[in-house]
Amino acid sequence: MPTGEGMKDKVVMITGAANGIGLECAKLLSQRGARLMLSDIDGSAGQRAVADLTANGCDATFFACDVTNGQAVEALVEATLAEFGQLDCAVNNAGVEHPHMKLAEHDDDEFDRAIAINLKGVYLCMKFELRAMLKQGHGAIVNLASLAGLGGAPGLGGYVASKHGVVGLTRTAALEYAKRGIRVNAVCPSFTNTDMVKRMISTDPKLERILNDASPMKRMGEPSEIANAVAYLCSDEASFTNGQALALDGGITAW
Repeated sequence: MPTGEGMKDKVVMITGAANGIGLECAKLLSQRGARLMLSDIDGSAGQRAVADLTANGCDATFFACDVTNGQAVEALVEATLAEFGQLDCAVNNAGVEHPHMKLAEHDDDEFDRAIAINLKGVYLCMKFELRAMLKQGHGAIVNLASLAGLGGAPGLGGYVASKHGVVGLTRTAALEYAKRGIRVNAVCPSFTNTDMVKRMISTDPKLERILNDASPMKRMGEPSEIANAVAYLCSDEASFTNGQALALDGGITAW
């Protein structure tokens, strides 16, 4: 079975790394010997994450970044190269949700924010990550999409549009750079027990049961389960895995 081992001394850059799935990815990859550049718009939380990792022997550093700003993203990649000399893997995880609302009532600012962070942010990260990986002749990129990137989700139009875009960018880049030693994949989790989902549940106590019942396994995913898939896709064990949008949904897409 794939384990995602073989990450020793690989340099991994993770956005949205201060909490949730991003932080779980950082913890798991650090346990497997990776060197980490963590990034998040929340500088205080990011610094705390790095302090915890380095206290446990991980080679990690932090760079605050707004992924909607191209100059900031370019600086993040340059800082990674300056600190570690290479960029073997990138996990583009930064993302946001928006309030439930049908399309006819959608708030334009909320829609624009979801597209800017979830989609344009991934585009900008990939743009500068790919440039670095092309120079060194190898690399692996894992984008955090969503089950909402594989189908519709009533009330989440902006989020769905952004995550469909992430899947499209993933597949396009995978085709463009397959011959250049670079693999690009996405993971598509269903509802996962993160702060983002907890914020959604807090608005409607019945929502937790609804989200659990949506899966044949009758539960949500855990961040550690998503991190395991990300670690595999980053690793050399996934050397022939390219252009995939991996559903991590407890079987929802099998209905």
